[in-house]
Amino acid sequence: MFFKPFKIWYALSEIEAQVEAPVEETEAVVEDQETEAVVETKNQPETKKEGPEKWGIAHIFSTFNNTIIHMTDLTGAETVSISSGGNHVTADRYESSPFAAMKAANAVVEATRTKGFTGFHIRVRAVGGVGSRVPGPGAQAAIRALARGGFKIGRIDDVTPIPHDTTRKKGGKRGRRV
Repeated sequence: MFFKPFKIWYALSEIEAQVEAPVEETEAVVEDQETEAVVETKNQPETKKEGPEKWGIAHIFSTFNNTIIHMTDLTGAETVSISSGGNHVTADRYESSPFAAMKAANAVVEATRTKGFTGFHIRVRAVGGVGSRVPGPGAQAAIRALARGGFKIGRIDDVTPIPHDTTRKKGGKRGRRV
């Protein structure tokens, strides 16, 4: 595709918008040969009348042992819904699985839908610090399940705490003695 200067592109987009705009239709109705009534009908695109948008934040904390999904309002002060992978599977080894994360995300979606939320931002967090800076296996499945819930998604951020200097690993000065 070639580069179009802004003025030309803007003029072309206006012309394209006019071409794609709905055309007014007129119909003539004849009654008793003496009076003619012209009825105009306009084809306008239907607009959905909804209330104000209500946004929230979905905090996904994903480790290699569990996945926790915590939905709050925009300030983060009020908890709307919270669910863990461990609530949806019976064995401990499956708490961090993508299936458990998907079930937890679906539970959060149902709870937030009843409270009138229309969209949310997603914040993904791993353990960070001295631990792993990579989110667990349930993070991606949780994001996909939230996206399929029918909400608008604003931003997806990684908020894993990463130290800017070195932090000491546990074990002391001489390390772990076996």
